[in-house]
Amino acid sequence: MTDAAIVGLGRWGRTLVEAVQGKSDKLRFTHAVSRDPARVRDFAATHRLTLLPSLDAALSEPDIDAVVLATPHSQHVRQVLAVAEAKKAVFCEKPLALGKAEALRAVEACRRAGVVLATGTDKRFFPAMQELARLAADGSLGPTLHLEAHFSNEVAATMFSPWRAAPGESPAGGLTGTAIHVLDGMIRMAGPVRRVQARVLSYKPGPDPHDSLSVLIEFASGIGGTLAAVRSTPAYWRVHVFGRSGSAEALGRTELVVRKGGADPQHLRLPPVDSVRANLEAFADAVEGRAPYPIPQDDMVALAAACEAIVASADNDGRAVAA
Repeated sequence: MTDAAIVGLGRWGRTLVEAVQGKSDKLRFTHAVSRDPARVRDFAATHRLTLLPSLDAALSEPDIDAVVLATPHSQHVRQVLAVAEAKKAVFCEKPLALGKAEALRAVEACRRAGVVLATGTDKRFFPAMQELARLAADGSLGPTLHLEAHFSNEVAATMFSPWRAAPGESPAGGLTGTAIHVLDGMIRMAGPVRRVQARVLSYKPGPDPHDSLSVLIEFASGIGGTLAAVRSTPAYWRVHVFGRSGSAEALGRTELVVRKGGADPQHLRLPPVDSVRANLEAFADAVEGRAPYPIPQDDMVALAAACEAIVASADNDGRAVAA
């Protein structure tokens, strides 16, 4: 059993705790760091968490094996470096970093320290995304030619936090809130991004932001792609892989549609999985040496590089930017 500390008990920090506490035989949270302990005292008591005043306090606890970061984006790299220096495994919510150089710093620090680094791109563990990646890799669809991806929801409107609307923390509209998840899925299947052209159209600022992100993507593999996100609309998920012999489309967590020439579309419904728990347990498996963490560090860096390019392009009226 991996004993972990959670840093940050906002909406998503609580989601991480609730995904495993009392349910997992691989990872449990024993400590929590919060900047507002009075607000989270009842939650901590319910989940048997010892409250600590700071990350440094957590790093000095010998019984803590790993640290899970659910903090504002701009704090991630500094905190990952501190955890690595303390020789503890670290799970960092997405985005790991807002730029390639910072992501490389985090990855290299964990490599030097010999500790596991994991990221909170839990949507990789959606059953539909797992099957989509398998079909794209095993030749079932023929050579991949193009990918389309879209992830939108209402979190920015219904669960607004000021830092999530700050351009320095959450640039390019819905990029860091939603689009980063489907972008991660695209990189998993098509490899690193070579170049992007991005536009953000904004109609209304937060706390109910009305805006849309649209991105044209060229992958280093030569595959093309499009990416979209809207920050205030009912939840929608779609990742579509087009190959020479067929296409496959993930719709939400468990639905997949496979299309091949001369045949009716095949609609698949896969058994549901708690993707947050699956990701945390994959992290615990890596910490305990049972299995490598399934998200490669090269993908983590490629995702940060792609995000950095998208922000730069959106800030420059859609100018093409290399990743």
